[in-house]
Amino acid sequence: MTYCLGIQTHQGLVMASDSRTNAGMDQVNVCRKMHLYIHEGERVFIILASGGLSITQSVTTLLRRDFDQGRGLASAPTFYDAARVVGEQIRRVGEMDREALKRDKISFNINVLLGGQIAGEKPHLYLIYPQGNPIQATEDSPYLQIGESKYGRPILDRGVRYRLTTLEEAVKFALISLDSTMRSNVTVGPPIDVVVYQNNDLRVRRYRRFTSKDPDLQRIQFQWEHSLRKAVLELPDVDFDEGAEQVI
Repeated sequence: MTYCLGIQTHQGLVMASDSRTNAGMDQVNVCRKMHLYIHEGERVFIILASGGLSITQSVTTLLRRDFDQGRGLASAPTFYDAARVVGEQIRRVGEMDREALKRDKISFNINVLLGGQIAGEKPHLYLIYPQGNPIQATEDSPYLQIGESKYGRPILDRGVRYRLTTLEEAVKFALISLDSTMRSNVTVGPPIDVVVYQNNDLRVRRYRRFTSKDPDLQRIQFQWEHSLRKAVLELPDVDFDEGAEQVI
């Protein structure tokens, strides 16, 4: 299983992913799900991928080959066109592998988050589906998730605001969202990769990988859990009418 998310604010983007892959009950491995495609000063693409590992590796390998040869993401005129490039590669891999997978009752499963910026445009954040079609994050919906998203969503819904959330705050929301998911689903796990992209940088200046024993991550986990318990204790008590008839 996988959990990846992208958060877009007025200051830029935060992209974060776990690194656990599950190939069966007795085979859990670690694999990086974050991929960077960068021409400094011109364009930055951050890709997070979830789904079947062979499928995601095929798609990212093809994207990398074309990028290194000046094609695909390297030549897309707009960020929307870049999202379409990713979708085209997903469909290409689907044409090669979908039927063989289907014969063995294995679904063609891949979702991709694409964030970054092309010079002359503002930063963008897209989700590309297995069919290759993209949707874009907006000011009203400033984050996107792929993989095991339900456990980490509530904190994002309650806290992230495009116009108000800073990049520093977005990093904390991302880590708390990932921590909540890891606590509830053992198939999502560290290391956690995080990239912070500031508007118009056109390079990646801030990247960090958090292991399970990273002291900063441990402090955030401890303080968040402590704060949750403290907040519950401070909530008003719920009154019950003990004299009322019980209705079942």
